[in-house]
Amino acid sequence: VTGVQTCALPISEFGKIICISVGFINDSDGILELRIKSFFDEDESKILRDFADLVTRHFDASGYNLCGHNIKEFDIPYICRRMLIHGIPLPVPLQLSGKKPWETPLLDTLEFWKFGDMKTAIPLKLLTAILGVPTPKDDIDGSQVADVFYKEKDLERIVTYCQKDVVATVQVFLKLNGLRCIEEKHIVFPD
Repeated sequence: VTGVQTCALPISEFGKIICISVGFINDSDGILELRIKSFFDEDESKILRDFADLVTRHFDASGYNLCGHNIKEFDIPYICRRMLIHGIPLPVPLQLSGKKPWETPLLDTLEFWKFGDMKTAIPLKLLTAILGVPTPKDDIDGSQVADVFYKEKDLERIVTYCQKDVVATVQVFLKLNGLRCIEEKHIVFPD
């Protein structure tokens, strides 16, 4: 399972992706470790090419799934639209058109929490509070990303926010599946 968080500006047709963060869960002798990788730049096409390369290398035949909170209705559609706008071919795991839900490599914590109830939508901040997971929204939230990027010019702050979202989503996923959370000392942010 890999957590994915996208920091993007308004709607996909006219927006811009400035950060995509992913986290890989490794199980080493019964100790869960989460490794975080972020793609960020003012050049959106660079971010998208790097992310497409990662998806191609790690997901084509690996059995990994991409996991996120509302990943099916926001992150992946937004990323795919922006890739097509930039002329970047979609990696095989992101070629979702015409596939049945069980044929896609996407796990959505929002969908897990719904338990089939199509009226329920719960923000990640509330779900983390209910489940006792530290909130990723302790500094900024998605509605503030555009201001932080354009007015404050603080891309690093946005990257930190995206990485916290990945950590929170992974911890929520584990809790929703009856598994123990990853200890903070086993969350790694490689260079």
